[in-house]
Amino acid sequence: QGQLVESGGGLVQAGGSLRLSCAASGRTFSTYAMGWFRQAPGKEREFVAAINWSGRTTAYADSVKGRFTISRDNAKNTVYLQMNSLKPEDTAVYYCAAGTTYSNYDYWGQGTQVTVSS
Repeated sequence: QGQLVESGGGLVQAGGSLRLSCAASGRTFSTYAMGWFRQAPGKEREFVAAINWSGRTTAYADSVKGRFTISRDNAKNTVYLQMNSLKPEDTAVYYCAAGTTYSNYDYWGQGTQVTVSS
């Protein structure tokens, strides 16, 4: 059984930065694609970013492109989401996920709250 635990969320002013971490345990996820998703109150969960197993290929939602950067350290079994130039509309619970492909995620974390004040 694998487990994903997110951390690094919090309250930040618009224009600020946060770095989310997702630590994996229980199994190695070095061969898995990893993704970040978010869900704002009253809205459906949406894709934010993804990275392939090697870290060489990434994908981003248009809304975060140029502001967010996903990366991974397979030696530490950890994936990161660097979020810069944050906007109030980035406020959401952010979830980490692991899967065999970008579109098929088998493991999910419990989420970490990000709140951006204007």
